[in-house]
Amino acid sequence: MFVSQSRLDSVRDFLKENVFYGQDPTPELLAILMVYFVQGILGLARLAVSFFLKDDLGLTPAQVAAMMGIAALPWVIKPVFGFISDSVPIFGYRRRSYLVLSGILGCLAWVGMASIVHTSLAATIAIVLSSFSVAISDVIVDSLVVERVRQESQSDAGSLQSLCWSATALGGIMTAYFSGWLLSHMSTQRVFLITATFPLLVSAVAGLIADPKVKTQINLDSTKHQVRQLWQAITQKQILLPVIFVFLWQATPSSEAAFFFFTTNDLGFDPEFLGRVRLVTSLAALLGIWVFQRYLKAVPVRRIFLWSTLIAAALGMTTLLLVTHANRALGINDQWFSLGDSLILTVMGQIAYMPVLVLAARLCPPGIEATMFALLMSVSNLAGLLSHESGALIMHWLGITETNFQQLWLLVTIANLSTLLPLPLLNWLPAQGTDVLHQDLALDITPSVEPLLSESLAVELITEPRN
Repeated sequence: MFVSQSRLDSVRDFLKENVFYGQDPTPELLAILMVYFVQGILGLARLAVSFFLKDDLGLTPAQVAAMMGIAALPWVIKPVFGFISDSVPIFGYRRRSYLVLSGILGCLAWVGMASIVHTSLAATIAIVLSSFSVAISDVIVDSLVVERVRQESQSDAGSLQSLCWSATALGGIMTAYFSGWLLSHMSTQRVFLITATFPLLVSAVAGLIADPKVKTQINLDSTKHQVRQLWQAITQKQILLPVIFVFLWQATPSSEAAFFFFTTNDLGFDPEFLGRVRLVTSLAALLGIWVFQRYLKAVPVRRIFLWSTLIAAALGMTTLLLVTHANRALGINDQWFSLGDSLILTVMGQIAYMPVLVLAARLCPPGIEATMFALLMSVSNLAGLLSHESGALIMHWLGITETNFQQLWLLVTIANLSTLLPLPLLNWLPAQGTDVLHQDLALDITPSVEPLLSESLAVELITEPRN
């Protein structure tokens, strides 16, 4: 028995140091990682949604981009979910009940996509409901991440965020190729039905979350108190300036929707190949996380933003070779060029996005950590929404349609060069490592008597991270 226990401890220590980035693999941590894993595995339907909107509903690139912007709305109002879950416990629970409900809502949304969605309006509603489902569950587990991050030393900074993103990337890797392969062998509706089973995993792990039972009654006093605290914090220069910078950095126009139409309608990429591209990008995202965790987590935020933005913008211009078919003159076929380009750009994009998460967590003053984190990431998500909508507007102005891609090169150029515009404001970011940031936040914030909004909140766009 002694030897057996010793071996179990050895395995546990090995997993802790080599798999969980030094985090203790408790049941609650495993439940948190399962929620992030489900976020990644839901990518199984990503291609199906794109082809459904393009082929079944006949939408244009601008319409698809606009719809994806609308789908990001639940991520913009995430703090509201936190206020509701804290003020209105269901069956006495502020966390578990909402996780169960989010899983059921997600399941119903995907079942609806598979059965009753036949118009663009119905598709928008179903996609938004699915987004609500993921956002609600994300709000709950991200609050736990914030609590743990504040206890990390500088040597461990970013470890938990890296672990969570790794879980998401793992889910994406497991379904990336099959997202295209399934479309080559079955209808989009069947893919939606398969996807409908995954949100139920979130409901299944809800019982592993620590959530003391409270009286089931509406209590708005804590919410009002935290709104006042939130306003006091966000108006501080040390917090406000970095938030504005990240917003401007992420709000630049996106060419994602137009590029999907180009690769399918002009280059003729089939769903199976696009599944391979998704597999490559999922692996690249994991590589980007590893590079950040291994080499860059202690590098000042300004330096990471500067070089990752410059390099990503320069590399992003290589997409012009594909758009103008110049790659063929160089002897590189479209598929190989697309794979290599996606790999490099995703690595750079993930490296650039990881400091956003660490910075957001470290900007949160004591007492309102989760509330502030939710607000910061909601601002980031609002920027993503504007990115899609501004991209849709530019597509419309340039006359880019499902068959006309003559001005796509200009859209790609605008999308890449616009990411450089916020760089003159880099001094708005902390000059040193994020570990000293809290020392500069001289805020007099008293924790509320009721449980803090660390009961439920915070991050991530429905779309993949973009540079």
